[in-house]
Amino acid sequence: MIESFGIVGLVAAIVIVFLFLAVFFTFVPVTLWISALAAGVRISIFTLIGMRLRRVIPNRIVNPLIKAHKAGLDVQINQLESHYLAGGNVDRVVNALIAAHRANIDLSFERAAAIDLAGRDVLEAVQMSVNPKVIETPFIAGVAMDGIEVKAKARITVRANIDRLVGGAGEETIVARVGEGIVSTIGSSENHKKVLENPDMISQTVLSKGLDSGTAFEILSIDIADVDIGKNIGAELQTEQAEADKKIAQAKAEERRAMAVATEQEMKARVEEMRAKVVEAESQVPLAMADALKDGNIGVMDYMNYKNIQADTSMRDSISKVGKDDSKDNPTNS
Repeated sequence: MIESFGIVGLVAAIVIVFLFLAVFFTFVPVTLWISALAAGVRISIFTLIGMRLRRVIPNRIVNPLIKAHKAGLDVQINQLESHYLAGGNVDRVVNALIAAHRANIDLSFERAAAIDLAGRDVLEAVQMSVNPKVIETPFIAGVAMDGIEVKAKARITVRANIDRLVGGAGEETIVARVGEGIVSTIGSSENHKKVLENPDMISQTVLSKGLDSGTAFEILSIDIADVDIGKNIGAELQTEQAEADKKIAQAKAEERRAMAVATEQEMKARVEEMRAKVVEAESQVPLAMADALKDGNIGVMDYMNYKNIQADTSMRDSISKVGKDDSKDNPTNS
């Protein structure tokens, strides 16, 4: 029994020691500490334990530190850890510093960290400083003074300006400014043929305006890749203007016709009103004649003469109407 209990205790002790060592080597990155010492980077084991306590992954700090030390950069572990805690990409910043050091570009760790925290790819910026990037614009249309539309496509060669990466405008601003310059250059040309004959006139004019000010890039060259002829905008505008003038004239004519119709209706209303007044006045004549006969203002002979005049007038009207009807029935006699 004693021997069996001794064996069980020994096994338990071995398991406990094994678990202790597993937990110890898991929490304390001994292998990473040995790798740093082998690379010539002196780091205290307690510093690595402190990283664990601060919830910092040690290999995210130690490996870039070893890389920087081998490249001859003076980077401290506290700088890398503080940048990691700030949410930055430590490995990318160290790679950018190494690339800048190889290319003799003056780039400090603080500036590289600031660029990285600003959301820009600092490694890509360094690579673009060494190897310029070509930005191709879409077809940009402008209208020359003769009314012909000219479309141009440009290739912009830019180099990253590291000093202006923080707070500088991006590629969209470069493309927009170049497009504005192309439109203004085409618009100031008297003839579209001049643009087709000398497309470099566009690039020279645009390049001289300093379009890279306030941006994170430096424009090296602007080359016109393609030039094409578009629509005859001048003719289309003249056609649209003529159509608009036509509609305006038609509207004014319709307005005048409506006014003429209204005037005619008003005149007819006045004539009808006058006729009504005449009829009303004529209806008063018999009464006035009766009152005159009663009062003795006129005699019976005067009244008879008045009736004869009316009869004679009626006869003349009838004769004139008969003559008009005959002329209508026999137009050859006229």
